Amino acid sequence: MNGIIQAATATPKAREAVLFAARYLPLLALAFVFLFPILFMLMSSFKPTATLLQHSNDFRAFLPVPLNELSLDNYREAFNRAPVRLFIFNSLLVTAITMACTLFLASLAAFALVFLNWWGRAVALSVILATMIVPFETRAIPLLLIVNNLPWFDGNRELITFAGVSLKGGWFNTYHVQIIPFIADALSVFLFVQYFKDLPKDLVAAARVDGANWFQVYARIVLPLSGPIFATVAILKFIEMYNNQFIWPNMVVQTEQYRPIMVGLQYFFQLNTAWGEIMAYLSIISVPVMIFYLLLQRAFIASIAATGVKG
Repeated sequence: MNGIIQAATATPKAREAVLFAARYLPLLALAFVFLFPILFMLMSSFKPTATLLQHSNDFRAFLPVPLNELSLDNYREAFNRAPVRLFIFNSLLVTAITMACTLFLASLAAFALVFLNWWGRAVALSVILATMIVPFETRAIPLLLIVNNLPWFDGNRELITFAGVSLKGGWFNTYHVQIIPFIADALSVFLFVQYFKDLPKDLVAAARVDGANWFQVYARIVLPLSGPIFATVAILKFIEMYNNQFIWPNMVVQTEQYRPIMVGLQYFFQLNTAWGEIMAYLSIISVPVMIFYLLLQRAFIASIAATGVKG
């Protein structure tokens, strides 16, 4: 046996092939394990429910078989059972606005914590980071009570009265009740702080000497150097908001007009459970996240790989 291994690694190319296999085959096997649920979901979305359940106990669940039973019927039925387009629009709208607000506010907060000298900034950062250990489930009810006491929450109080006409509004069953509570993000502030610490301080000092105010330093010096971290925070915030739109919307949104896509999954468990349609719906849910990640993956990898900016 040892002789066979020695013979196989006798040449440089053979040794490289062995090292390549030893390095990447375990990673490929691990990646394949993580891809199992996604592959099962995709394959099942094209199969009738009866076939799906029949194949769920063997390896055929991960294969596009039988070919004669594969179709797009589950996708068509999914769109007929629930207003999928509306739910996708709601989710993307809430996610995009929350992500944009988080990028702006978190980067400004991190800029103040890194570049501005003021008493208590270390304590402020510690308090911000401490909020990361508190799960949302423990904050949901207190947050609901706080929002419930904000003006115009119930939608029955008058906002504006003009020419005898009263304009009514509220927080309940709205987009902003799903956005505003989540634009303050401790993890995003922490990531920006860690990245800004590695930026060259000489550029900031030179800009201040030239007469630039702090916002000009932020907009003209810091932002152009921070593309990778913005992409990283954008991806993480997008995934967080898009995937976690279930508990809070169920508490504050009761009308179909403002429901996000995760809440729409309940439509497929009413009356009869159609597993093929559920798999199709889950496949549709996964598409925006995959597209968003593919668009920003290079900047995301660059941010993770970067160890700092050398000035």
